[in-house]
Amino acid sequence: MRFSRKIESCNLSPIRKFHPYAVEAEARGRKIYHLNIGQPDIETPKEFFTAIQNFKDPVLAYAPSAGIPAYVESVRGYYRSLGIELDTGDILATNGGSEALQIVLQCILDEGDEVLIPEPFYPNYNTFTRLAGGVVHPIPTSAEEGFFYGDRDRIEAEITPRTKAILITNPGNPTGAILSPESTRMIADVARDHDLFVIADEVYREFVYGDEKIVSLAEFPDVAQNVVIIDSISKRFSACGARIGALISRNKELMGQAMKVCQGRLCCSTLDQLGAAALYSAGPAYFAAQKEEYHRRRDTVMEKLAQIPGVVCKCPEGAFYLMAKIPVDNADDFQKWLLTDFEDNGDTVMFAPGEQFYGTPGKGKDEIRIAYVLKQADLERAMDLLALGIRAYQGRSFGK
Repeated sequence: MRFSRKIESCNLSPIRKFHPYAVEAEARGRKIYHLNIGQPDIETPKEFFTAIQNFKDPVLAYAPSAGIPAYVESVRGYYRSLGIELDTGDILATNGGSEALQIVLQCILDEGDEVLIPEPFYPNYNTFTRLAGGVVHPIPTSAEEGFFYGDRDRIEAEITPRTKAILITNPGNPTGAILSPESTRMIADVARDHDLFVIADEVYREFVYGDEKIVSLAEFPDVAQNVVIIDSISKRFSACGARIGALISRNKELMGQAMKVCQGRLCCSTLDQLGAAALYSAGPAYFAAQKEEYHRRRDTVMEKLAQIPGVVCKCPEGAFYLMAKIPVDNADDFQKWLLTDFEDNGDTVMFAPGEQFYGTPGKGKDEIRIAYVLKQADLERAMDLLALGIRAYQGRSFGK
């Protein structure tokens, strides 16, 4: 039996593909410190659970395909607090930010169409683009430059006759880099001038650790027909398991096409949407506490990385990830070895190897993504294990 060329062109997620080795390691009694997956450990606001517990309808019915009104209105209110006015029809509830992105790519891509994405990028962007028939066209960056891509000439040099969209993440996953307001405006201008969609994954908007302001692409009315926003409650409210997101655009024609997909998959979870609607009542104190905690964790990771000879890593400005170049030839092989051969007092560590975060062949083999989502003591131990592992792996490689 044959499978589609689309699915065969996809890879397993580098964030999750070592899970079988982790299971075997745990069966041997190893404790694994997970830096590989962006699963926050911050407590989900109680409003989510209270809203679900208060559900009294005798039948758990289908929700509207566009989303239950309470959720849509909560999203509208959130954007209004940012100074962005949206109509009800500008918002579609989705099964997480992932489905929002899948839907828009299905709506805009034909076979062979290209999506410009700064690399390194979230690997599932590649999967979703390929399944929609498209191709990722990377915008090259480097660890030495802090993964900077906010340059008009650099972006326009990659535009081809097959380019349909630019896809950015701000703040960035996996890099933690953020776009300045000026660079964000420039990307909007490029999209407008070349008649492209610009898709902005803004799910980490609250996680910025300096004085830089995050500007949403939805703030620019002159490019309203070009802009698509991907949003989600997963990271903002530490509610990854609820799988509720939003596809947002003022482009009525696009949203009409997207509704075909939304009706085809019927609806998002009624109960999770009710819980998600309640989450938006969480006050600024919740976000302030999260931000302070992740800021402290980021500083811990950077201090530990600075003590490892040969590491190249610019301090991330947002999200809760960083991308680091480490002194090993192949991070995939290194990760496997950490799970099969390495331990320190019964402990080992996982990260996400960097190669599949790139679209350019051969790049990222010596890079890793770290998600600093562990509590302080665990994070310190995980980083010490990484340093010990690198030292032991280098000694093994060179026969020392």
